[in-house]
Amino acid sequence: METLLLKNIQTIYTFNNQDQIHEKADILMEDGVIKFIGKEYHPKEGSLPVQEVDCTGLVALPGFVNTHHHLYQTLFRGIKEVQEKPLFPWLRGLYQFWKYLTPEAVYYGALVGFSELLRTGCTYTADHHYVFPEGQPETLIDTQIQAAKEIGIRFHATRGSMSLGVDQGGLPPMSVVQKETKILEDSERLIHAYHDSSRYAMTQIALAPCSPFSVTTDLMKETAALARANGVLMHTHLAETMDEERFCLETYGKRPFELMESVNWIGNDVWFAHGIYLSEDELNRFSGCGIAHCPSSNMKLNSGICKTSELYRKGIKLGLAVDGSASNDGSNMMEEVRRMYLLNHLKYGTQGLTAYESLRVATRGGAQVLGRNDTGYLDVDMAADLILFDLNDIAYAGCHDPLVSLVCLGNHSYTKMTIVNGKIVSKDGKLTTIDVAEIGKKAHACAVNLVETARKTFQPV
Repeated sequence: METLLLKNIQTIYTFNNQDQIHEKADILMEDGVIKFIGKEYHPKEGSLPVQEVDCTGLVALPGFVNTHHHLYQTLFRGIKEVQEKPLFPWLRGLYQFWKYLTPEAVYYGALVGFSELLRTGCTYTADHHYVFPEGQPETLIDTQIQAAKEIGIRFHATRGSMSLGVDQGGLPPMSVVQKETKILEDSERLIHAYHDSSRYAMTQIALAPCSPFSVTTDLMKETAALARANGVLMHTHLAETMDEERFCLETYGKRPFELMESVNWIGNDVWFAHGIYLSEDELNRFSGCGIAHCPSSNMKLNSGICKTSELYRKGIKLGLAVDGSASNDGSNMMEEVRRMYLLNHLKYGTQGLTAYESLRVATRGGAQVLGRNDTGYLDVDMAADLILFDLNDIAYAGCHDPLVSLVCLGNHSYTKMTIVNGKIVSKDGKLTTIDVAEIGKKAHACAVNLVETARKTFQPV
């Protein structure tokens, strides 16, 4: 039995049902589960040895939950040919690079993304992988899951898909779309091989057709039926840009959300990435769906601003996400919290979300979006997923609220400690599970090879 005791934490923000805040308190974790939160924990006579960590002066929060990513994109950052494009031309350009994806690239892309996430406070992440190039094995999701286990992050993998290629009126080239029978067969294989529905699961699977402009309505319907027959969640991009809205109106005669209603993609088991262009009436018909808010990506691709305050006030499930690194350039969860807060205040002014509410979205909100009630807040019998920050640096001097300090101040985003499943996986910005420097070198070499190969045949968009 692995036991970890965090002693004398200055402040613990639990985000639990009572919104409890503990001062100068301890947290005991056994086998990945929180067993005690409170003043001066004293081990019982005859109890097992405890690894004790002095946390004097530190602030503890639940770990951040990242609700939408494209991990493979960490190898395609800063490509000058597409760097300043809006979504549709950005995608058309990048498809020309992504068609060269290999299992090696997916593996190193995942490790790079996971590393950035863990060091900046994310303990649980989803990923949306939908690119399966011709000639490559079906096991790209398996490769991601292997990387997640090696690095020690809680992982919600999604089996993405594209079946509507450019020859059929869709956006992606035919080299990266698949037959729908193959997509559904592999989706079922992954569910049976990896999905763990038990409490405290480290690996879960969701099914995730890419977007309204890259899959057919038949695939959406069949995916929904398969997901619900197996008790897994469903995910897709939705209402991200006006280009998408025009495509849906011209192709289907429906707005994006209306299209989701028509293919049985509404309910507690569905979450959408972005959700920028949703009307008041559509929000009132959300029926349990969740939203992954991607502030940095939305700003970089000039997509628009999500209606975060409306979503939050209506009680719609709202989580935070870094999105793919090529549309964000970093998998930095702490920076994403800051940008969410600032972008929200740019839109709503004094009616914007508070620092506390912003952090609640990034923690408990994200867990709710991903259908989990065992992580996202700190309490006895919850998963031992938490982060600690040291606010004693001069960068925080003069601020009188620790949460405002975290959201608005600081010169870096690294946690003092990131703990997943009761294990310290990052300390002072250094991972304890893998050699980050070595992984970084191998990942960059892989990325350079892919991009140089793609540039030989690249056609400007």
